[in-house]
Amino acid sequence: MSHSSVSELWEAFIADHPEYQSQPHPPADHFGDSEEIAASCIELVLSGKKRVTSHSLLGLQFRKERLPKIGDLNIITDWEGKAYGITRTLKVRLKPFFSISAEHARLEGEGDGSLEYWKTSHWDYYTRELEAFGKTPVESMIIVCEEFELIYKLP
Repeated sequence: MSHSSVSELWEAFIADHPEYQSQPHPPADHFGDSEEIAASCIELVLSGKKRVTSHSLLGLQFRKERLPKIGDLNIITDWEGKAYGITRTLKVRLKPFFSISAEHARLEGEGDGSLEYWKTSHWDYYTRELEAFGKTPVESMIIVCEEFELIYKLP
């Protein structure tokens, strides 16, 4: 069951932006695989520092989730499901892990913003994610690089 704040946020957004009235209710989810990561990412998104996220293609496939596409709306929540804002996907690119750039790491906004930090923290995340499916990450695995903008947040 979703947190009541998800519907409340969506209703407030629609009231402020009636042009989205015909849009289906977007999915609501948190970033990462822990309460700490989810909270940190919300802060980064709300401050404008985090403007991309990076999915492993294998993880999406194993969970039977579709690829993000340009124009997708997403309600971002904390670990408990409380809604904080709405993002819209601007770009989606598929790249091997080894080709992720320093610019991508900077736009992800996590840690010190360096490519080294990005590679270490995401490798650890992908290891945990893929372990559930009996797989391990490899340098050539495909990363789904999703660029987004925050289009609405709680006042």
